[in-house]
Amino acid sequence: MSKMRVEVVSTEQLIFSGEAEFVVAPATEGEIGVYPQHVPLLTRIKPGVLRLKVPGTKEEVLVAVSGGMMEVQPSLITVLADTAIRGEDLDEARANEAKRAAEDALKHATDDMSTAKAHAALAVAIAELKTLDYLKKRAH
Repeated sequence: MSKMRVEVVSTEQLIFSGEAEFVVAPATEGEIGVYPQHVPLLTRIKPGVLRLKVPGTKEEVLVAVSGGMMEVQPSLITVLADTAIRGEDLDEARANEAKRAAEDALKHATDDMSTAKAHAALAVAIAELKTLDYLKKRAH
């Protein structure tokens, strides 16, 4: 099967760099699947699960993303994520606590800045929980 280069970068670090046979991303207009030689595309991504099919493996690499941008070229995909964490690095208890804290912060937000921060934290927690849910379903 044909392959393409994929780079997933968060504001903090390089999350994934390698080849993939296909990528599924949570675009704002709906989930998008990309295979090698896809037409060029630039799209926003929303909080959710980024799935990468790496050659020679049965399992997909999962990355929780909280939003960002994805650029698609025929042989290269670049994902610039606000926050991104590999599925195997997620902690369910921490993600649930972060979600509760963000929801509480949202309830008590008194200005636009605190509301925006709470929304961003909630997006990260939801993306992590979606990825953990996907991992659980895959295990069964």
